[in-house]
Amino acid sequence: MAPGLNLSALTDEATMHNDIAISKSELSINTSDAVKSGASVLDPASVTQEFDELRFEAAASRQLDFPDTRDESAVRSSQLISSPYNNPGHYLDLTTLDTPNLIFAKALTALKPLRSDYATAPYISSLDFPTVLSLVRSFSQELNYTWKSHTFYVVIFRSQLKPDIDNDLLYKLDYESHREACESGGLLKYWFGKTDGERRNLATCFWRSREDAHLGGLGPWHKKARAAGRTLYESIRFSTHRFTITDGAEEIKFEDWE
Repeated sequence: MAPGLNLSALTDEATMHNDIAISKSELSINTSDAVKSGASVLDPASVTQEFDELRFEAAASRQLDFPDTRDESAVRSSQLISSPYNNPGHYLDLTTLDTPNLIFAKALTALKPLRSDYATAPYISSLDFPTVLSLVRSFSQELNYTWKSHTFYVVIFRSQLKPDIDNDLLYKLDYESHREACESGGLLKYWFGKTDGERRNLATCFWRSREDAHLGGLGPWHKKARAAGRTLYESIRFSTHRFTITDGAEEIKFEDWE
């Protein structure tokens, strides 16, 4: 997965999947007590499929149904919107997660940029991690869970597209690679922005572990994406990091992965 085009023009294709999502919402989904506690999760079909709302307005957070505003008649799910792709095959299955990863995944639905120059700006100041951290504390309290220092594996992609590329190919490679990663498991969040005036962009993945990230990148679509890199990008570089939420979710420690 890597950042690229402005996906706003592709909303028709996303909408095409809406009937599938709604039909899935009719299924009876058995979720664990941990999934239903605190902020439960509404059916993904109740949330927009607009790329810009999912990327820049944290629309995925609308899937969370908080206790003080809970609608008991709403359809609930264990499938969390964890990327700008609100489509079947692209969700995070919350029943596969232990408590700290479950809490963090729900909190990451609030992720959005804080500044317009995120493509080149320092990573930690570019995205709304203060809100994410606040939600980790809140969800921990609701679950009566004592948050202990926990480290996640983060990958950052910074890129610059070539002019006049095949945007349909770029979208297809990203979309299918993300589906592969979701099927592999352990991908808690994938976020990417829009290219700026110089065709530069930022994308980032939050993984449960380094091992999950390795397995998630072994599929055939990831292989195709890597092979197409030279034809699509002027430059693309990635870095890997430790993203640690300290005891009590008091602060974030962000370090290069050694």
